[in-house]
Amino acid sequence: MKKIALEDYPLLRHYFTCQPYGLCTYSLPSLIVWSNRVFQTFYTIKNDSVIIANESGCRPEENHLLLPVRPGGLPAPEDLADLALQTGYLRYGSVPEDYLEQMGREKIGQHFIVSEQPEYDDYVYLTEDLSQLKGNRYAKKRNLLHQFSRDYLQPNRVVTGPITPAVVAECLDCLEKWCEIRNCDTDQDLSLACEKEAVISALHHFSQLDMKGLYVSIDGEVSAFCLSSHLRPDMGVMNFEKALPHIRGLYQYLDNECAKHLFKGYQYVNKESDMGLPALAESKHSYHPVLKIKSYRLVLKAVR
Repeated sequence: MKKIALEDYPLLRHYFTCQPYGLCTYSLPSLIVWSNRVFQTFYTIKNDSVIIANESGCRPEENHLLLPVRPGGLPAPEDLADLALQTGYLRYGSVPEDYLEQMGREKIGQHFIVSEQPEYDDYVYLTEDLSQLKGNRYAKKRNLLHQFSRDYLQPNRVVTGPITPAVVAECLDCLEKWCEIRNCDTDQDLSLACEKEAVISALHHFSQLDMKGLYVSIDGEVSAFCLSSHLRPDMGVMNFEKALPHIRGLYQYLDNECAKHLFKGYQYVNKESDMGLPALAESKHSYHPVLKIKSYRLVLKAVR
């Protein structure tokens, strides 16, 4: 296997265009930008399938394969078992629940120990819900939008537009301000520090990775931005979404604008997992997901 890199995107893109999995892990741009000094992604192409391995420099016991990505059909459990033995990666991560349902849990259980990964369950929303915010359940979101409109939009203090190379430097400045608030550079478990690296990589290479972005500038300074990518024909991913927290209603405004402009043509928006963080889980639930895609781990029985 070779470490995945930016220059591999054109080769791998057609494999991922119609891939069937709903977990955000299977976003090709995400796999590329998250491959860094701590979390590394490797791949090879075999029998017209992309074989992907994720490795953690600080937690090698969590090294694993993803489900193979190929143009037609799902891999059989026995093929997954053979692949695990061939590659030496004896576990799979980010296995979506619908794979278990389609293949049959009993059949999978013949080869693997199956366990849930609740911290990696993805929140999925209807694009229409996020863009229109209709009904009583979104009343609080609409109130925050109205406050933002009154304080910033109506006095014409806001400029919103697509991310282009001309605004990347300003988005990076916004990221630095956000990270100062969240202490990214002193993050003990490295998750925020690695996310910062991933966002920087995505901003520098968004056009090469077919990512789309939106920024919000207030009084001449970028105060929020988001980046999205394709996951499958009916679903896009909100890969990164940053808004300075002291500006009331800014996050809600950014989220609403992203749903309107970045996810046209997609029925669903995948806003990724909550990573087991209660505050993030509460925020994601407040937007009323239409479903949560459960993530599972498969460990080859032969090594137990």
